[in-house]
Amino acid sequence: MAKTIVVKQIGSPIRRPAEQRRTLIGLGLNKMHKTRELEDTPSIRGMVSKIPHLVEIVEERD
Repeated sequence: MAKTIVVKQIGSPIRRPAEQRRTLIGLGLNKMHKTRELEDTPSIRGMVSKIPHLVEIVEERD
């Protein structure tokens, strides 16, 4: 099984650039405090690193 990470949205996309809103949607997040379990790939890590003020990595699973 692949490694996964749990990503939680901690910031609102209101008054943020459109690119940051699209990144949140790409991660499957659209509401405050929503969490998603995503595969731990370089592309997902890159998306999270582009918006660290809006999301946090809650947990890393094997």
